[in-house]
Amino acid sequence: MPDSNLTPLFAPASSSAEQRDDRPSGRTVDALDALDALDALDEAPRRSAHLGVDLSDAGARAGAWRAVGSESPRLFDGQRLQELVATAQRGVLDFALFDDTFSLQPTRNTTLRGRLDAALVASRLAPRSAGIGLVATVDTTHTEPFHVSKAIATIDHVSAGRAAWQVGWSTTEAGAALFGRKGAQATADAVAEAEEAIEVVSRLWDSWEDDAEIRDVASGRFVDRDKLHYVDYDGVRFAVKGPSITPRSPQAQPPVVVRGDSAEALALAGRRADVVRVRATTLDGARALRDQVRAAAAEAGRNPDDLRVLVDVYAVIGQDRASAQARLDLLEGLEGITWDTGSLTHVGTARDLAEVVEEWFDAGAADGFTIRPSSLRTDLDALVDDVVPLLQEAGVFRSAYPGSTLRDTLGLARPANRYAAAIA
Repeated sequence: MPDSNLTPLFAPASSSAEQRDDRPSGRTVDALDALDALDALDEAPRRSAHLGVDLSDAGARAGAWRAVGSESPRLFDGQRLQELVATAQRGVLDFALFDDTFSLQPTRNTTLRGRLDAALVASRLAPRSAGIGLVATVDTTHTEPFHVSKAIATIDHVSAGRAAWQVGWSTTEAGAALFGRKGAQATADAVAEAEEAIEVVSRLWDSWEDDAEIRDVASGRFVDRDKLHYVDYDGVRFAVKGPSITPRSPQAQPPVVVRGDSAEALALAGRRADVVRVRATTLDGARALRDQVRAAAAEAGRNPDDLRVLVDVYAVIGQDRASAQARLDLLEGLEGITWDTGSLTHVGTARDLAEVVEEWFDAGAADGFTIRPSSLRTDLDALVDDVVPLLQEAGVFRSAYPGSTLRDTLGLARPANRYAAAIA
């Protein structure tokens, strides 16, 4: 594909009335105008794509734990997770994501089974990392919003502003049976409950103002009680008075991530998400989903530019296409099934993947991508060491973190406190 950085873009020639007196006339003026336009393009920074990576399990492939280099004895080892995050951080990736549910993986002999708590993993990794965001999945179907708000805010404090919450929900009988409080819910009901949970959590995050902690040693007053607020939420599923017991965190509102894997979820994402994950197999399909989510945001009274829509990419990266295909064939042989991801699947070289990222990003089909490596060790190294440098060379990915928080990296403003604003 052509390199968009090398495609000349020329400003229209000025009329004679607009030409400066000290410039020659005719074609020389046109050439000078063209040079000025190119200089302006060089000076204006190009927008950076956003790249996250899913570090769940041993990789996106269910049988990846059986492959050479998977380090299967260390799958639940904290040091291994720290090393993976350090690799992703070296590539200046936006975030590392940890999936989580209350159900074990499907029962198959080839499937890794067992999970660590995503929020606890993120809390452990927070002080052992820098720059990179840490996205923890927390279920709203079987977790109270108060507990969610406290957990994510704690990660945000410990990481100095790099936490995000991927909203999860459960619709399975097996998940419901673990708690025994209610039966399995339909998708529409679970998503509606998740939306209420997001509202409660966001209110609790605002229940402390930024300067609520006064720490006045002389008077013995640690907080200004007037700057702690009841949230007084009384909804269909939750009644929460508040305030939180956790002070307002560095980002104020850690970014909310929603997977748009159903019509209900896409609508929820438009109303509530900061980052939306979508699945698409074609550029046009991805662009349609992005347009749909942005339209839902506008309908909800939000600025669509405050959303980041990322396409899931399942990646098998090799030195050449034949070796990448051979790795995929090996993994499918270990699992006994073919790979149907329902989203963009890359089996090829680092350069092939970099070109796809650049093409889809420049076409407005996505604000970025969530990379799902087929095998964590192999494909994460290839992503960081081979794909990222190509994207940086093409000018579509940054070479350093732009600030200290995940909101800075995503280009999202720190929101004002709703209660302080109401008082003002």
